[in-house]
Amino acid sequence: MKIKKIALLMVVLLLAFATIMAGCGDNNSKENSNGNKPSGTQSSSPNETGDKTGDKLDPVKLKVYLIGGPQRDLPSVQEEMNKYLTEKINATVDITMIDWGDYSKRLPVITASGENYDIAFTSSWAFDYLPNANRGAFLPINDLLEKYGQDIKKELDPRFLIGSQVNGKNYAVPVNKELASQWVWRFNKQYVDKYKMDITKIRTLEDLEPYLKQIKEGEPADITPLAVPKGFKPYMPFDFLLGDEFPVGINMNSSDGKYVNILESEELKSSLKTIRNYYQAGYLRKDVATLEGIDNIKTGKWFADREQTQPYAELGWSRSAGYDIVSSPMQDPVIFTGSATGSMHAISANSKNPERAMMFLNLLNTDKYLRNLINYGIEGTHYKKISEDVIEDLPAMKDGYQMPGFALGNLFLTYSHKDDPTDKWEAFKKFNDSAKVAPSFGFNFNPGPVKTEVASISAIVKEFYPPIMTGAVDPDEHLPKAIAKMKSAGLDKVIAEAQKQFDEWKATNQ
Repeated sequence: MKIKKIALLMVVLLLAFATIMAGCGDNNSKENSNGNKPSGTQSSSPNETGDKTGDKLDPVKLKVYLIGGPQRDLPSVQEEMNKYLTEKINATVDITMIDWGDYSKRLPVITASGENYDIAFTSSWAFDYLPNANRGAFLPINDLLEKYGQDIKKELDPRFLIGSQVNGKNYAVPVNKELASQWVWRFNKQYVDKYKMDITKIRTLEDLEPYLKQIKEGEPADITPLAVPKGFKPYMPFDFLLGDEFPVGINMNSSDGKYVNILESEELKSSLKTIRNYYQAGYLRKDVATLEGIDNIKTGKWFADREQTQPYAELGWSRSAGYDIVSSPMQDPVIFTGSATGSMHAISANSKNPERAMMFLNLLNTDKYLRNLINYGIEGTHYKKISEDVIEDLPAMKDGYQMPGFALGNLFLTYSHKDDPTDKWEAFKKFNDSAKVAPSFGFNFNPGPVKTEVASISAIVKEFYPPIMTGAVDPDEHLPKAIAKMKSAGLDKVIAEAQKQFDEWKATNQ
């Protein structure tokens, strides 16, 4: 009798379980018939990351450090981001913006303290990528990319990952943007029109001379013909070892692959003679050697300066200035190793959630909604849509949410403004494809063996470069002094070490 009762109870339980499961099936069917994804099921969308969905993961909060000024409306935007991220990967973000001038000072301190933050902006110019990767501040991400960042690899120009490798490993996700680098001369168009100048004939520093002379002789004294600050350096056709603030590089016009002392090159000696003549003729400001910055764009009292460009940069410059700015190239586009590391996001070696950090980065670089939310803010509050991918800024954006778009993730996903060309992002891709690849592309110099010499030479550069490179002093007198002082500090040793590392790298990367 007891056995029969137990059997009857089991039958009742099985029937009840079957009824519950049938009900669940009905609910999913109803949601699917409406075109919505059932809760807890996996989407086939490439924006879903890995083989997990948000509700299958434990909730985590990711600490993120980004470069740029503090934004009043970041908390409200972050709240919207977190709603979306919770659904996608069951994560939230806590973003701290650190201002431009403070970022490279504060992040090393934060990192050295052992804080277990998750993600930080890094680059070749802020919170330096290479030395921090070498010293173990960042986590190698190759395995994480394979498992949780496959969508990034589909979107990203592969040269970004090649160019940012350190000893065969990647330590940050590069932002998909312009990869090539190109310097141009910029001109205040009102003077180009006034004097009927053909700026297509201007490429070299020497080419500028007759046009600078026209401005000097024809305009008031407060109009600066060549408006540059103390950081100006004549364009040199070199693949620099540690940027143009360090005098070692490979001549782009040579095929020997040899690092040389750029200060001893004929190209620099010729350009220094020219810039010295320009300074003596009054084409540059007299205080240029001590001028930290210059407000030429704001005042409009200038004729020419120099800047790095990208497709349709003239539109952006003109929109920002409030008057027309045009340009002429100094060089053809080139892809340097530094070009690939110009804007990146690294996962901290101290991160407790590296997998989820990569899932977030995967979304940031492939999910159009998230990418534009962090860039432009909330639709209807900070901007309004004119069409599917075209927006118009609202006053709240200017007042409370102006983020540095190039430092946030895949630029090719961002909305355009109504006055942007319709082929803007296609032009970026063509710009990248047209570029010449520098001889040392993919090579990252490890300054560790000569760090003392590099530090000493860098200090000497800061002393000598501003007056010499801007023409404020006679190069025939001061350049030999700079060379002698740098050689005493170990410049030849640095060149030898660079050549050794480059030759070893080249032997295994042909």
